[in-house]
Amino acid sequence: MDNIDRGIIDLLRQNARAGYGDIGQVVGLSASAVKRRVDRLVADGVIRGFTVQVDPAIDGRRTEAYVELFCRGTVAPDELRQMMSHVPEVVEACTVSGSADAMVHIRARSIPALEDALERVRVAPNVDHTRSSIVLSRLIDRPID
Repeated sequence: MDNIDRGIIDLLRQNARAGYGDIGQVVGLSASAVKRRVDRLVADGVIRGFTVQVDPAIDGRRTEAYVELFCRGTVAPDELRQMMSHVPEVVEACTVSGSADAMVHIRARSIPALEDALERVRVAPNVDHTRSSIVLSRLIDRPID
């Protein structure tokens, strides 16, 4: 991957719908050369996909919480992933250092929906208890990538 590839990726991060010709004008390539590079970046797994990010407020998923997950015994990350994948309100989950085993980010349409999702997390196998913090307001919300 060279600086032109990095430039193409940066432009696609800003606007994944940008035309190859528009990208080419910025990086100094023809539209067909940009397409070949994008195809190669996809084939090589550098670009893993193109997506739409919907504003959660417009989507109705305004209620969110960060949940610390404490497990009984040792639970493998793959097992945690499997347990959380069955709760569609879980938008992020990761293992963490410290006393909790994992941190889970939940987005729901209302407090009752959040409570329901949280209960489905709590009753998952090997979950001992949780500690939740409901988000009141977002102070900084930078896009990833």
